[in-house]
Amino acid sequence: MNAPRSESDSGGRDDAAPASDRVSPGTGPDGPDAAHTAAAPADRPATPEAEPAEPGTGPATSGTGPAGRTLTAGATPTPEGIDAAATAGPEGTIPEDRQGDPEVIGVRHGMFGVHGTGDTSGYGGLVRPVSLPGGTGGPFGGWFDGAIATLRAALGPVALEQALEKVIVFRGELTLHVHREHLPLVALALRDDEGLRFELCLGVNGVHYPEDEGRELHAVYQLSSITHGYRLRVEVSAPDADPHIPSLFEVYPTTDWHERETYDFFGIVFDGHPSLTRITMPDDWRGHPQRKDYPLGGIPVEYKGARIPPPDQRRAYS
Repeated sequence: MNAPRSESDSGGRDDAAPASDRVSPGTGPDGPDAAHTAAAPADRPATPEAEPAEPGTGPATSGTGPAGRTLTAGATPTPEGIDAAATAGPEGTIPEDRQGDPEVIGVRHGMFGVHGTGDTSGYGGLVRPVSLPGGTGGPFGGWFDGAIATLRAALGPVALEQALEKVIVFRGELTLHVHREHLPLVALALRDDEGLRFELCLGVNGVHYPEDEGRELHAVYQLSSITHGYRLRVEVSAPDADPHIPSLFEVYPTTDWHERETYDFFGIVFDGHPSLTRITMPDDWRGHPQRKDYPLGGIPVEYKGARIPPPDQRRAYS
């Protein structure tokens, strides 16, 4: 049995003891004597460390994942139900050869389309086309194909071709252009079919394209499926000469005030709405302020006997 060493022999540290027997001060079970032992030096790890794994890959092991799926060594498990095509972004979802040509409906001059008073923005010579995304040919990728197939089964093949003007997948989003007379039928199928279940309408937006002859007014509905976690857009158009679109109040009651606002600002008449009145502008207001053909000016102002004309009637810039 070896004689105990004094503190003067080791400088207060038992370097001769094996690394596994040395503990940090205060952690040993032997009371005060434990303070005379120390941990292994930082450059001499007591146990070998595992090789670092690649970020996000985890340990290189094989086994069986959820639902009996086999995981290969070093592979990252993919959450069940996630379609890689649906998460690849618009460029990875739809090949370019299935993207329809943009539909050019007009040409815009200047930055703001100002006429008569001049353009002081510095972009008066800018000329660019006004275009809308063209129709997309299937397959669409991701969950889009399943949604279209389910809608086709709910409506019937003939009804689907008659109801949809075109399908657009643009920037990773799905838009159904629906003929206005079939709007309630399509909305009902999107809401009630178990494979679709778009239970919530988030609102109605109006758009005015004066150059889009025969369909100058557009109503855009944003639909959300709480059940499946999907969103899509339904778009309907109507001509200026007949600005009537069926109301979706009976299918989605949340469209009540949204349709009123769209009527107020764009002049779209939602047939079947229970109380289609203005919601922001006075009841006797003439015109619809968010249309492109609405005057840009305001109202004349009188101040201390001086009359200031509205902005669009002030001096012109050459």
